[in-house]
Amino acid sequence: MKLFLLSLIIALIVSSIGFKKYVWFISLGYGFSIAAIGLVLLIMKGGSVPGVTILYFILFLIYGMRLGGYLAIREIRSKSYNSVMKKEIKSGKGMPLAAKCGIWISAALLYACEVSPVLFRTDNRKAVDGFLIAGLIISACGLVLESVADFQKNAAKKKNPHRFVDTGLFRIVRCPNYFGEMTFWTGVFVSGLSCCRGFWQWFAVLCGYIGIIYVMFGGARRLEMRQNRNYGKDPEYRRYVKKTPIMVPLIPLYSVEKYKWLVA
Repeated sequence: MKLFLLSLIIALIVSSIGFKKYVWFISLGYGFSIAAIGLVLLIMKGGSVPGVTILYFILFLIYGMRLGGYLAIREIRSKSYNSVMKKEIKSGKGMPLAAKCGIWISAALLYACEVSPVLFRTDNRKAVDGFLIAGLIISACGLVLESVADFQKNAAKKKNPHRFVDTGLFRIVRCPNYFGEMTFWTGVFVSGLSCCRGFWQWFAVLCGYIGIIYVMFGGARRLEMRQNRNYGKDPEYRRYVKKTPIMVPLIPLYSVEKYKWLVA
């Protein structure tokens, strides 16, 4: 559990930027926390673990820097995005300090739990096996999917900022970036299936995986509601949402708006 506690401390330090702007607890604080954990693991354990495990440290670093950098650039450059987010997400002004601290600690715990399969594998000195290799491949595919989806969305919005995106990966699933995110963390979860010891390690791993899946579906619900308001009168959009799954390709789930328990 030593690396888990270290990762929690790192996540607490990095995500504390949310005290400046509430949403940064779960946006910039999220991406850069994962990147910082990957970097510290690489420095501390890079010379004492198998090369495949080192690749996971590097993958965390790349994943976090890509996500954090993407969100930071969007925060700085996109006035329209910031305008929309002011309506969608609470500013946090007037929120009691105790409530902010609760969100900060909960978010940092989630981030530590998400990476915990790799932490426990390292702490338990588990040798390279099929679960680790399969997990790494799945995570790498997820990172590629998420990156391509963000690139395609940006390109489509530059071409036509007032139209919904239904090109590229968006032809087969309405939230391919969220699907890529879930794929990434599914790989991390798979990598730890053979190395957890005892109730608390399994509990942390399951909390991290279930937690991020819940957050992604909650984000998809919020996005769906916003798109329905913006494009709901467009017949082309209505045809698109009726035939295109919202989260996972080929899985006939076309809407999550009615699931009010998905709050994220």
